[in-house]
Parts: sequence; structure tokens; C-alpha cells
Amino acid sequence: MRALLIGANGYLGRYVADRLLADPAVQLTALGRGDDADVRFDLATGSPGALTRFLRSGCGARLVHLGCASEYGPSQPGSSTAEDAVPRPGGPYGVSKLAATELVLGSGLDAVVLRVFSPVGPGTPAGSPLGRLAEAMRRAMQSGDSELKLGGLGVQRDFVDVRDVARAVHAASLSAAQGVVNIGTGRAVRLREAASVLARVAGFGGSLHELDSPPARLVIPGPSGDHPMGTQPTTYPYPDGCGTWQQADVRTARDRLGWRPRIGLEESLADIWMEAACRI
Repeated sequence: MRALLIGANGYLGRYVADRLLADPAVQLTALGRGDDADVRFDLATGSPGALTRFLRSGCGARLVHLGCASEYGPSQPGSSTAEDAVPRPGGPYGVSKLAATELVLGSGLDAVVLRVFSPVGPGTPAGSPLGRLAEAMRRAMQSGDSELKLGGLGVQRDFVDVRDVARAVHAASLSAAQGVVNIGTGRAVRLREAASVLARVAGFGGSLHELDSPPARLVIPGPSGDHPMGTQPTTYPYPDGCGTWQQADVRTARDRLGWRPRIGLEESLADIWMEAACRI
């Protein structure tokens, strides 16, 4: 199988590249801006015509697109979001990702969109919730602080390891699945719980103190966008626009891709901490 990977140097892309390269049946070509790309091309400034000529082929092609859970927007606490949920993104990032998903699904191509929930693991960006936790803990341990003050620990997310995401991409490329497929664990974890696990694997013996945040409310719009279906409290505004709760319904990934997550959150956090600890 010949595969073209766009974004091979990104957080998710490099694990997808590793997974595809591990399959001897896959002939991988990486397209990107870096010098190590097989084909150097900048999607932001390059000519669409040049890319079209490069992609033109006489054989059929399958498109696996990575979407994100921000496309769904806020959901009710305790619920699991399935693929048939009406997307109501709560911020510009989710809006832009949903627009890309709609373009892919409306293209007429043999395409599948993997809606990835909250990816974690080695290489986690410093600006993500768990990346911020690891960096704050690293600074506390480096300076000898016995108390770590954190905000927004009540938020709950479905954290899925990046290496499991890469396995899902590989499985999707070989499957006949189309439409949207959720990629998550099916379990929401409170950020406070993740912080406690991270403290344990890091050997942080101090105390975790949660900062108070002014309460706010997120409005979940109705199908027409003008009649609220309900509100949910939130204690910390995350830029993903997903409110206090997100949890994936992952039955479609199991049934249509034969995929299940393998790596638990503690292992993901231990690998995040190994990277952070190298900076102490």
C-alpha cells in the first residue's frame, strides 16, 4: 500500500509515521515543510494546482482525515458522545475543524474522518491541560516548592494516547469504514485525578491546591442555533470550547475498525513526565 502522510512532523503525525513505517506492506511518502520531508510542500503558501498535479493518480485513493472532539462542542455531564450527535462547536478551533470534516465528507472521495478526543502521551504540547500540569510540576520540583497551585481541575476529558491514535489511523487506512469514527477511550477522567496520577509517577511529595475560579455558564444551542437546550456550569474556560465534560462513544471504532485503546492514562502520564523531568 502506498501512503501519503501530510503533517508527519506534527504531534500526532510523527506517531502515525512510525506506525505506518512499521508495516512492511506500506510505502510511505511524507509531505511537509521540513528538510526531512520526502516531498517539501507548504500547504499554507503552496499552489493548490501544484499539489493537485502531485496527487493526480490513475488508481483509487482513500483519505483518512484527523478531526477532533472540539467539533462536537459541549455535552451533558455523564453522557457519551456518539458520531450521530449534532456538532455544535463552542469555539473557533472546533468551527474550523468541523468545516474541514464537512469538506472531506462532501468530497465524494473514499474517506473516513477520525474524531480524536484528547490526545496525550510523549510530545504532549506544553499548552495542553496535561502539558501545563507537567510543566507546573516540573517548576515546583525544580524550585523545591511543597505546594502546587492549579486551576481548572474539575474539567473532565476523554484522554487517548497518541500511539493508540496512530494505530487507529493505520486501521482506518486498511478498512472500508466511511463517515465519522470517534477515537477515544470511552471514559472521561477529571483533570484533578490526572494531576494526582502525575504527582505519583513524578514522585512529587507536596500538596496539590486547587485555585478557585469564578463560575461561568456555557449555553448549549438548539438545532437552529437560537434556542438553548440547556446550560452547564464550568469552572475554567478551556480553548477547546467543550465545557466541563467530554466522553466518547467508541463502539463504532471497535465494530468498524477493530480498534480498541491499549495504553492507559498512567503510562501516558509517565511518558509525559519523562520528557518534563529531562528539563529539571
